[in-house]
Amino acid sequence: MTTNIIDLTKGIFDAQPFSQFVGAQLAHADGNSVELRLPIQKNVQQQHGYVHGGALSYLADNAITFAGGIALGGDALTSEFKINYVKPAAGDFVSARATSVSTGKRQAVCRCELYAVSGDTSTLCALAQGTVIKKG
Repeated sequence: MTTNIIDLTKGIFDAQPFSQFVGAQLAHADGNSVELRLPIQKNVQQQHGYVHGGALSYLADNAITFAGGIALGGDALTSEFKINYVKPAAGDFVSARATSVSTGKRQAVCRCELYAVSGDTSTLCALAQGTVIKKG
């Protein structure tokens, strides 16, 4: 994958007001995968102290869209996605790791695993899958 796609990925992420608002970070991007991280702070927690499902959904959706955009070679949009919550997310941050599992000319099907990270321990907290379409 060309450096141009990676640069595009970084530029798009840095231009997302919502990602900046919640403090999300683009931790890794290459020609095959993307990792987004969300620090676990009060503003993303629900009443029991776990990460809110909406925050996990945001992270999965965004990671899936970036993985699809990389696979499709350009700017992309989510067409649909679903998420399964496996365990409550608590710890230092949530890591969303996404890859494309099937890529066509205009769409990619992507998978994302979300892990709650506390120190050296990573716990699977959600699984997501979605379809991403090439913008334009």
